[in-house]
Amino acid sequence: MGESGDKDGQNDLSQYEVREDVCACGVAHGPGEPHHHHHHAAPQDDPDALKRTPLFALHEELGAKIVEFAGYEMPVSYPLGVLKEHQHTRTRAGLFDVSHMGQVVLRSRKADAAEALERLVPVDVVGLAENRQRYGFFTNDGGGIEDDLMIANRGDHLFVVVNAACKEADVARMRAALEPDVVVKLLDNRALLALQGPAAEEVLAGLNTAVRDMAFMDVATLELAGAECWVSRSGYTGEDGFEISVPDAAAEALARALLAHDDVEPIGLGARDSLRLEAGLCLYGHDIDAETSPVEAALTWAIQKVRRPGGARAGGYPGADQIAWQMAEGVAIKRVGLRPEGRAPMREGVEIFADDTGGDPVGRITSGGFGPTVGAPVAMGYVPAALATPGKRMYGAVRGKRLPLQVEKLPFVPAGFKR
Repeated sequence: MGESGDKDGQNDLSQYEVREDVCACGVAHGPGEPHHHHHHAAPQDDPDALKRTPLFALHEELGAKIVEFAGYEMPVSYPLGVLKEHQHTRTRAGLFDVSHMGQVVLRSRKADAAEALERLVPVDVVGLAENRQRYGFFTNDGGGIEDDLMIANRGDHLFVVVNAACKEADVARMRAALEPDVVVKLLDNRALLALQGPAAEEVLAGLNTAVRDMAFMDVATLELAGAECWVSRSGYTGEDGFEISVPDAAAEALARALLAHDDVEPIGLGARDSLRLEAGLCLYGHDIDAETSPVEAALTWAIQKVRRPGGARAGGYPGADQIAWQMAEGVAIKRVGLRPEGRAPMREGVEIFADDTGGDPVGRITSGGFGPTVGAPVAMGYVPAALATPGKRMYGAVRGKRLPLQVEKLPFVPAGFKR
């Protein structure tokens, strides 16, 4: 890994606010010392109190380093460390707590939920087959992305998973656009686990063999460790794997059943970030936001033909005209993969220049770090469309020095999905 490896690859958790020994209650505890505040349940009248997932006590027992993330106290890493957690997920299987995400049920009442949801997203929801899932995003009137999400057709309802930091806004957006004809319900009684990596199928099949029959982006209701779970074959690492919605009360038992397997280690947000970056996947609020369009973000693959200009259900969502115009005429900037040439990672916010001296910045890095599987720094960012070709050399400004980087095709690590 080189001398910079440990410093840069292992411990750069600068995007998280690390709270190693102070609980939300403000009481310092020694490592491993029990917490005696009944989970420090946040007082109901304190809107700023950090929330906890049903697995919080388990994270502490496992020695997690806890950070603030999207209003929750979440594990950023475990004693194994970010680098080994990353590598373990790529080679075997990692268990992630993603219970901070928003789980929403949309039920048709007077209107068809799928047709109605198409008023908010540019993807084909009506044509989504039962027990299948699809990636999508909410857009705004300027054609920007308000959040990205997963949409599953569960027969009598749609099941939608949105990002933690956006869930209140997303639910408000859906309620304003869809109710009362469609019922929008944010679930507050289910946890969400992700089991990711090449051994994920083998591990989960130990609890229910039906998972072997699932293909990438299939969804199913399965009993796991005695609980009724909603399982999708999907994830955020580029590896094969599953996302599992489980009732709160059964979450810890399921997590323990999975962790009991030799191939499974608990994985924190640090490795989640490096894994998704190598997989070329966007992090909302970093690589995509309300000012970024799906065309600039290279996400037009998620806009199916039926929703594009000339399609049977073209447009009809916020910013449709702007996005149609961009698809036809092109955009000034594009999201690309970037490989810094040296050993030094280039982080979010680094400005990109066309030349090694002079001139104004032409772009900037939106995600960057050390890629443990690649064995080198990796990044994503926005550059002028004219320069967005693989192999194109530019320069990132790090501590006043311009260091070379080049455009690289995404993903950095080939996907391991089961098609």
